[in-house]
Amino acid sequence: MGGGCGRSTRGVMYYKFSGFMQKLAGAWASDAYSPQGLRPVVSTEAPPIIFATSTKLNSSSIAYDFAGKNTVPELQKFFQKSDGVPIHLKRGLPDQMLYRTTMVLTVRGTIYCLIALYMASQPRNK
Repeated sequence: MGGGCGRSTRGVMYYKFSGFMQKLAGAWASDAYSPQGLRPVVSTEAPPIIFATSTKLNSSSIAYDFAGKNTVPELQKFFQKSDGVPIHLKRGLPDQMLYRTTMVLTVRGTIYCLIALYMASQPRNK
């Protein structure tokens, strides 16, 4: 059990993925537990905080709302309104143009693929 390449320890064989081809290969225990050459960090101290901000808000500090007005509820009402128009055409002309362009490209692509398959299936005359 576990006798290959002289890399076994008490009947236990260790494996790791090898280089570029990513095939399993025998390995030493230290290589198997530290894949891709990664080694444990020597220093156990926490790194210094670079961008530290205080968590206390002073009474003199002003809170700004950079997100602006929340328009989600208005958009939900607009898109959920039952007027018989599909959801992908609710905004009018821009949506219609995008939908029609997508349909034309889809149909043309399908026809092109069918023609290419037909031409590829025909034997060549020499």
